[in-house]
Amino acid sequence: MTGYLKQSPLPLQFVTFIGFFFGFTSLYLVGVGTLFPMLTGHSLAALQNVDLKDANLIGYLKITQFLYTIISYFIPAAVFAYLWQPSPMRYLGLKPAPKGWQVLLALMVMYSVLWFAGLVNQWNQTWNVPQAARDMQAQTEQLVKIMLHMPQPKDLLINLLLIAAVPAIAEELFFRGVLQRLMIKSTGKVWLSVFITAILFSAVHLEMLGFMARVVLGFVLGAIYVISGNLWLSIFAHILNNGLQVIMIYMFQHGMMKTDPTKDTPVAWYIGLLSFVVTIGLMWALSKKSTPMDMTDKPEKVENKDVDHIGVDENL
Repeated sequence: MTGYLKQSPLPLQFVTFIGFFFGFTSLYLVGVGTLFPMLTGHSLAALQNVDLKDANLIGYLKITQFLYTIISYFIPAAVFAYLWQPSPMRYLGLKPAPKGWQVLLALMVMYSVLWFAGLVNQWNQTWNVPQAARDMQAQTEQLVKIMLHMPQPKDLLINLLLIAAVPAIAEELFFRGVLQRLMIKSTGKVWLSVFITAILFSAVHLEMLGFMARVVLGFVLGAIYVISGNLWLSIFAHILNNGLQVIMIYMFQHGMMKTDPTKDTPVAWYIGLLSFVVTIGLMWALSKKSTPMDMTDKPEKVENKDVDHIGVDENL
């Protein structure tokens, strides 16, 4: 098969993918920077000093967040996969569909690691970071709190879509579906590549005081993909993590729970350790029920056989 990025040198593949990211992100910034002031009368940079009680303005903010996720992450990953080989869905790990028990195990893995991530976050909070970083994070948290104001059930559904599902799909396609695979091909070391990708995944969120907890979650998402060979499982686990936060905030706002989920809850060291052990056990169980994907890619001769075999199956 000729004319695909899979035949290009690995450095060129990296440059192409990163170029897609910066190129599409630049288009987003130019577009939003031009249209947002025209629609709202405010620039994005000035939003920190604007009273965000205006429901229409909050709606515009949600739209910009949605567009950022789609344009900066989803489109670059989709275009790269389309150009890489004739079966982009398979390249991204989206075929075949996962089995029900695989989905259950993946969700259990993500849920069980939350306490360990919370323990790591407690340590992260003790870091001596610049005051500017703390101020930036406080502003981000305030903005997220306003966007997650959900007086009606419809607001919950909208936020589950825009803040939980869409970012999970786009980020998993970008970071685990493409970037992690390229990292593995570059280093030849699977788990080191999963860790590096998790660091980059956390870094783009620009939160120094939540950095390590997001590294833990990113590593688990990458591990789920490695041991199962199915990106849908990482996507579902990511949606669970995001969705739980949205649902708990909704329940707190409507008096269905007393603890504010936006506030950090202390995690005892032994609970965090138990969470870590249970997570490892669940990932082991998932690995025993799955077929790991060969993310280093097979020699061209084997790939051609695989493509031919796939073509025969599709014609049956």
